[in-house]
Amino acid sequence: MQFEPRLRNGIHDGTITLAFRRWRRCQVVAGHQYRTGLGMVLAETVDVVEPAAITPAQARDAGFASAQALVDDLRGDPALPLYRIRFCPLDAPDPRDELAATATLTDSDLAAISGRLGRMDRASNRGPWTMQVLTQIASQPGVSSAILAPELSFERADFKLHVRRLKELGLTISLDVGYRISPRGAAYLALVTGNASNRQ
Repeated sequence: MQFEPRLRNGIHDGTITLAFRRWRRCQVVAGHQYRTGLGMVLAETVDVVEPAAITPAQARDAGFASAQALVDDLRGDPALPLYRIRFCPLDAPDPRDELAATATLTDSDLAAISGRLGRMDRASNRGPWTMQVLTQIASQPGVSSAILAPELSFERADFKLHVRRLKELGLTISLDVGYRISPRGAAYLALVTGNASNRQ
């Protein structure tokens, strides 16, 4: 599930507790934890509801002035099921953030990252891509994926999926617009390229 700035900010400051999404199939499981970009949240409940059943109180809990404003903001085919998800913020840090902040790599860290990236490259029908994307993000922080993707002949949605895989390794950090290389990613690039200027 994607947490747009309005939603993730509201969940973490306590002004939003509900989200509504039209999905072909549910993308959230009650009791599971999710990353928002600001931290971790718990999906407490997930229900299928009818738009007409949304109450004014639920609309306010979702950050809208009225039920009609909420429905007007929904994306997707109106024929799709409408899911209501109740979220609560968690104090636990995002494990990826802790990993990304690690600026010192051991030999075993280096080998593990190289091994994972190598497997990603070999499994891709694009051929090697991981270093291309890492070096691109390192040299163009805060640049939209709409600009970055075509530079490497990616479709934008496919590019974002590939960057997400690098983020899972703690090598990149998502921004409101674009990305930046993480301290861990910068340390890795510096070691494999021998270029100290890659370090943050």
